[in-house]
Amino acid sequence: MAIRFELPQDEMPEYWCNILPDLPDKLPEPKDISGKSLEIMQKAMPKMDVVNEFSNERLIKIPDDIYEKYMHVGRPTPILRATNFEKYLGGNLKIYLKMEGYTYTGSHKINSALAHVYYALQDNAKFVATETGAGQWGAATALAGALYNMPAHVFMVRTSYYQKPFRKYQMDMYGADVHPSPSDFTPLGKELLKKFPDTSGSLGMAISEAMQYALDNDGKYIAGSVTNADILYKTVLGMEAKKQMEIMGEDPDYLIGVVGGGSNYGALAFPFLSEELQKHDIKRKYIASGSLEVPKMTEGEYRYDYPDTAMMLPEMKMYTLGHDFVPPAVYAGGLRYHAVAPELSLLMNKNIIEARDYGQEEAFKYSVLFSRLEGYIPAPETSHALPILKEIADKCNETHEKKTVLVSFSGHGLLDLGNYAEALNFK
Repeated sequence: MAIRFELPQDEMPEYWCNILPDLPDKLPEPKDISGKSLEIMQKAMPKMDVVNEFSNERLIKIPDDIYEKYMHVGRPTPILRATNFEKYLGGNLKIYLKMEGYTYTGSHKINSALAHVYYALQDNAKFVATETGAGQWGAATALAGALYNMPAHVFMVRTSYYQKPFRKYQMDMYGADVHPSPSDFTPLGKELLKKFPDTSGSLGMAISEAMQYALDNDGKYIAGSVTNADILYKTVLGMEAKKQMEIMGEDPDYLIGVVGGGSNYGALAFPFLSEELQKHDIKRKYIASGSLEVPKMTEGEYRYDYPDTAMMLPEMKMYTLGHDFVPPAVYAGGLRYHAVAPELSLLMNKNIIEARDYGQEEAFKYSVLFSRLEGYIPAPETSHALPILKEIADKCNETHEKKTVLVSFSGHGLLDLGNYAEALNFK
C-alpha cells in the first residue's frame, strides 16, 4: 500500500482558484467609514493585490516567475497517508495529509509570500513590511524577499518574538529585519508601548505597525492571511491536492484544517468547494478548527470590524472578537488573530463550513500522540486540526462507515520544540 503520493513538477497547476464568483451570496463590501481607509489600503498594498482582492475571475493564471519560484521552494508538496494514526482511531478512516511542511520555510505561507513580493517588485517598492505571529509568515516573507532581492521588515507579535527565537533566527538567515511588535522602531509602536507597557502584543497591532511603516517609507505592506488575495495565492496547494486525489482515485468526504485568519484552510478547501458551489450540490463536509483561547469562530460575532488595531484598513464583515482584542500568550501564535477572513466567515455563517475550537492542552496532547505514531512533529497551529479526526473517527466507529479525510497539514513544529517542551513540561 502506497503512503506517499507525489505530483511531478511539470503537472503543477498553472492557476489559482478564486472562490468569490461561486459564493452563495455576494461578499459584503468593505466599509470605509473614515473616507480614507480604502485609499490607504490601495496605497499601502501592491497594486495587483488590490486588483486580485476584488476579482471575479474564477481561475487566475499564476505568473511564470512565481510558478518557477514555487518549484524552487519545494512545490508540489506530497500527500502522505497517516496509516498508524488511522489504526489508532479504529481503522474506519483514510487520512491523507497535504504536507506543507515540506516547503523550504516549513509551512504553507511561502505560497502567497512569493506572489506578494513579486507584485511589490512590479510597483518598484523599496521594501516590503508585514506582521507575523508564530513566525512562519515572517519566515516566508523573508525568504521571498531574499529570492527577489527585496528588503523585508517583519513586525513579530511581541510574545512570539521572545517565545520563538528560532523563527526569528530563520528570518535573520534570510536577511529580514525583525522587530518585536509593538516596537520602538516606529512612532505607532512607541505609542502602543506607552499605552500598553506590559502588552504581549497582537497581530492587529503588528498589522497596524507594519502598514504604517510601509506607508511612511515608500514600501509595500503585504498581508499574510485574511485577505482574499492572500488566500487566492495559497490555493496552489488546494489545486495540487485536488489533482493528486483525482490521480489516486480518491475523493475526500471531509476537508479539515486550522484557521488563524483563514488562508491555510481556504487554500485547501476552496478549490474543492468552488466546484461544489458551482453545481449547487455540496456533498463533502468542511470543518475548520482554531484555538479555544482565541475563540473567534465559535464565540465571535459576525459583524463589521477592523482587521487592524489602529483602524487604518476598511471594516470587513467577518467573525470577530473585536479589533482591540489582545489574546493570551498561547504557543500557537499563528492562531492568535482576532477575526476570520470575510469569505470564510460568510461560508461559516451559511453553515457550509463548520467550526471547532480546541484548547492548547488538548491540541498538544494530539501533537505528542501523532508524533509518536507517525514520526512527523506538527506545528502547534496544525495540531489543532487533529482532534477533528478523533471526532470523525468516533462517528465512523459507531456507524461502521468508511470515510476519507483530507487534511491541510500546514507546517512542521521543529522550530517550536522549545514551546512544546515548556508547555508539556519536558525535562
